Amino acid sequence: MAPFVSVVVPTFNRHAGLRRLLEALAEQSCPRTGFEVIVVDDGSGDGTPAFARALALPYALTVVEQAHQGPGAARNRGVEVARGPLILFLDDDVVPLADVIDAHVDTHLREAGVAVIGPMLPPLNWKRPPWVRWEEELLQVQYRELMDGKYPCTPRQFFTANASVSRASFLAAGGFNPALARAEDVEFAYRLRDQGVGFRFDPRARVRHYAWRSFAAWCNAAWQYGRSDALMQRDRGQEALEYAAYEFHRRHPLTRLLVRGCVGRRWLRGASVRLLRGVVEAAERLAIRQIAWPSLSAIFNLLYWQGMYDELGGLSVRHALDEGRGIRWRSAAIPRARIAAGRSSRTG
Repeated sequence: MAPFVSVVVPTFNRHAGLRRLLEALAEQSCPRTGFEVIVVDDGSGDGTPAFARALALPYALTVVEQAHQGPGAARNRGVEVARGPLILFLDDDVVPLADVIDAHVDTHLREAGVAVIGPMLPPLNWKRPPWVRWEEELLQVQYRELMDGKYPCTPRQFFTANASVSRASFLAAGGFNPALARAEDVEFAYRLRDQGVGFRFDPRARVRHYAWRSFAAWCNAAWQYGRSDALMQRDRGQEALEYAAYEFHRRHPLTRLLVRGCVGRRWLRGASVRLLRGVVEAAERLAIRQIAWPSLSAIFNLLYWQGMYDELGGLSVRHALDEGRGIRWRSAAIPRARIAAGRSSRTG
């Protein structure tokens, strides 16, 4: 019999994380015959395919290899070979708790035509840099607000480290756009929404996220998120700029001043990032979170908007940054209430 759930995992040069994930999946409360795991190796150079195939695991494991094309293309390839009608996406840096698969399945059985999103919890007793902890804390705030009903779950919360959707809905939406280096999950989720798919947050479907990034990689991710949101706006007609502008004008006044003053000015931007990093490191040594966190938010916002600026050009981005609450919302396409509901953790 074919399994009901196909767990699709893209991976690239992450031996230790992939092992943690695959071994945790062996402890699932879901019957072993109820799911399969498909690991798509995206051109790793560390022997990942042979390592994964050599593991003795109690469930069906398929390892697929492809040339390096990015996580979106790897997930698309995984769905191609999947046998289950329900696709669960997990990343190779998460450790699922024992009832993750059962929680996803239960929500889908109770309500057809939805995508299910589970929370990513911080790891226990695992050291990581302050910029990673900053991201983790923003996510936890967002999850609490979702559970409190402050706003509904939307495509903006569809993070493929822990999310599921029917295979039929995935194919109808066209899969992930492999051209996007970041935010390919959110862009795909917009297309799911356009196909009539709803979004549900299930706090029971928990994973622990063992994220680690260097400062340079974190900065590049911020820039890539801005660029990807700009591509969604320009090429897909999705309302990413409106969401980002709404959020920007709720940020701290000093963050808004920094972004307006430094976007498009390379030397000033670089000097500001170096200065703020020094502030973060000093605050970290002194355990002064009240200084480190706002500084990280300012860096991320600055680089995110620089990515927007680089992709869309100065005029439209300057307009969004400068207009404040008088921004010209495209009310026919996106009501203000929906903008407020579309909160993202990306920019802090």
